[in-house]
Amino acid sequence: MRRLLIALATVTLVIGIAFAGVGELLSQRTSIQVGPPPAELHARSFTLHDRVSDSISGWLSRGTPGAGAILLLHGIRADRRQMLERAKFLARAGYSVMLIDLPGHGESGGERITFGYREAEGVRAAMHYMTEMLPGERTAVIGVSLGAASFVLSKVSPAPDAAVLESMFPTLEEAVADRLELHAGPMASMFTPLLLWQLPIRLGFSADALRPIAELPTLHCPVLIASGAEDRHTKLPETKRLFESAGQPKELWVVGGAAHEDLHDYNPGEYEARVSAFLRKYLRHAG
Repeated sequence: MRRLLIALATVTLVIGIAFAGVGELLSQRTSIQVGPPPAELHARSFTLHDRVSDSISGWLSRGTPGAGAILLLHGIRADRRQMLERAKFLARAGYSVMLIDLPGHGESGGERITFGYREAEGVRAAMHYMTEMLPGERTAVIGVSLGAASFVLSKVSPAPDAAVLESMFPTLEEAVADRLELHAGPMASMFTPLLLWQLPIRLGFSADALRPIAELPTLHCPVLIASGAEDRHTKLPETKRLFESAGQPKELWVVGGAAHEDLHDYNPGEYEARVSAFLRKYLRHAG
């Protein structure tokens, strides 16, 4: 019995150390020099400051006056270049577009990735800057995964005139459990608390602060919620729960065959047609 207890204690310690290491890796910021915007986007680079991450870096491309302005928000461990193809098709349609690196990513400041908590501050700063630079324009947000969650958690006021939320997790608990299950098998989700307990120690907040599904009902703008039918990072029942919690008007787009991936890259033609129709409805008409 004594040897068994020692063995169990040893295994528990090893598992705890392993998950502490995973938590460290997952929250490490991604620093990369993004460089100048591509010439075809006709954008200029900018850096603005907020009280949390010290700086937000991005690109701003001015479109046809009155056509509308759209903020593009990338996913975790990426940067603004992930949204470049979306920016190009929106710019061709006449929209002004802003692409930023979320806090903890790319060329923006921030010591850690915080899974939407401090990234939300960056979203608020970017929305304020976009409306300041493009006064009078109707606005929209397109966010992917972490970008979508960061926007919803930002509770930006006033709300934009429309939002496209792609592959967004409903709660951080479910996001962690889904990923553990995907990479280590169905029983691995039982270890979710070993990652989540680190949040207050490492980042200064708990998982309760990262529940986009709880904030969706207070997002007073039309939403298009999109996700891949084969997404195992955010499962289809979770996406449907998000849709049910959102206020009207709302649309749900389940992309057949797509996993947790770039939905524009998966089917550019269908993506552009679907998103363009949604944006025209609320940015260029009364809605």
